[in-house]
Amino acid sequence: MKKLLCVAVLLFALGALAACGCDGNDDELTTVRLSEVTRSVFYAPQYAAIELGFFEDEGIRIDLITSDGADRVMTALLTGAVDIGFSGPEATIYIFNEGRTDHAINFAQVTKRDGSFLIAREPMPDFTWDDLRGAHVLPGRRGGMPFMALEYVVRSNGLVPDEDVDFDTSVAFAAMVGAFLGGDADFVTAFEPVASTIELEGRGYVVASVGEASGEIPYTSYYALGSFIEANPEIIQGFTNAIARGQVWVQENPPEVIAEVIAPFFPDADPAILTSAIARYLEFDAYSADPIMTEDSFDRLQTVMESAGELTRRAPFDVLVDNSFAERAARQARNGHR
Repeated sequence: MKKLLCVAVLLFALGALAACGCDGNDDELTTVRLSEVTRSVFYAPQYAAIELGFFEDEGIRIDLITSDGADRVMTALLTGAVDIGFSGPEATIYIFNEGRTDHAINFAQVTKRDGSFLIAREPMPDFTWDDLRGAHVLPGRRGGMPFMALEYVVRSNGLVPDEDVDFDTSVAFAAMVGAFLGGDADFVTAFEPVASTIELEGRGYVVASVGEASGEIPYTSYYALGSFIEANPEIIQGFTNAIARGQVWVQENPPEVIAEVIAPFFPDADPAILTSAIARYLEFDAYSADPIMTEDSFDRLQTVMESAGELTRRAPFDVLVDNSFAERAARQARNGHR
């Protein structure tokens, strides 16, 4: 009996050690707190990288927070609530121009044009931007990229916001679609899969792609405080490696496969809607093929900001953008290994 008891104790101890070993491996992952500006199919490479285990391959566990607005993302970063922000890089320009010493630095780009779509109450197969003349439009928060990109397109088509078009900025970004569906405004902008959902329900109709009309700009990027990047270069590199693999994977797979993989991030979405939304973004070449941000696109972003009256002093590309991590990650992703 004593021998049996000893054997039982030994087996229990070995089992406990094995369990601890599993937990230990999991504990070896470094948690990175990431704040995204909104939840959208527009960010499919990010969700694919998470779901396919690309971050875990780099020793990273993602704690994902949806903040509903670039201003909230930046606030979370500056207060130390998160490690990495994910929004339009205009937020990093604003902070730099305020004179902050430890400012945010962009290190990886994910999308290369505006991902929002203009939605009308009725089908408008022959829509032109002049159809906005005299219309009540919900464009987003003044100073945010959705607002500025739409305003840039409107101005480029000969209309003056707040004179020829009523841009209503009183409605918060997260509440715009609800306000539109409730009867406010003639037009609203929305990202996918919201735009396709509204169409499926017959409550609105996509009449134009803002991104197609505005051209290429670094619409969404990852950034962190300079102090965090300096102290944690291996985390930033691993994070960027995972994103680069996600970008390549999205480029190489059909919409229905991408939709199936990222579906857990959109539990209430119809699979057909997800597939349609991804196909729409691929059609308009919205996703960046790699995380490298070009100086030309960054300059165009600042032109859009100037056009919106939100920028009085340009920020230097080489101070606000560090492509060293993206360039290494892109090379590895193209070669098919981490």
